[in-house]
Amino acid sequence: MEWYADFLSWLSYWDLWKLLEVAGVVFSIISVVLAYYNKVSLYFFGILSTFIYIFLYAHPSNKLYAEAGLSLYYFVMSIIGWVTWVGNKKNNKPSLPITFTTSKEWWITLLITLSSFIFIYFVLFTFTDSNVPIWDASVACFAWAGMWLLTKRKVEYWLVLNISNLIAIPLLAYKGLYPTVVLTLFQFTIAFMGYFKWKKAVTATKQ
Repeated sequence: MEWYADFLSWLSYWDLWKLLEVAGVVFSIISVVLAYYNKVSLYFFGILSTFIYIFLYAHPSNKLYAEAGLSLYYFVMSIIGWVTWVGNKKNNKPSLPITFTTSKEWWITLLITLSSFIFIYFVLFTFTDSNVPIWDASVACFAWAGMWLLTKRKVEYWLVLNISNLIAIPLLAYKGLYPTVVLTLFQFTIAFMGYFKWKKAVTATKQ
């Protein structure tokens, strides 16, 4: 699209790509920290970050199209999650509680992971010039499944997220997105902390 090409040229002319990446990293860190503390405002900063990363990942020098699609998915899911949380509060409905993933939900998570990997890999391999289709699809499929668990406020969201993070770190380094590598390492650490914090919260409510 012409407007997108013009936007990329404008960013390149002013050498704003790294600044844009740093802004995305900052917003992501804020969002992850707020998620750790179970704050609904995590969605606001998540939306800002994902909007930036849609353009960043799709840049011709990166060609991380699955990551760009994942950011778009995060963008939409963040809006849905934000509206749901705010709507519940406005209508005096109880917030969705943090719970453990049931056996049925694990099967759904597995289905999301496998089906999204097959779909994303097919699209990347068939319709794009991606040079890392398997790698890119692997990161995205676990993140897609993890985001579904987050909307359900499941403790195990953090574990699935970390599988995606673990695969993403070397991929991002390979593409030279070093500020985002630092962000992902931070997310990896926070995810472990978040898992134990959410697990403790669920255990406390059962006592």
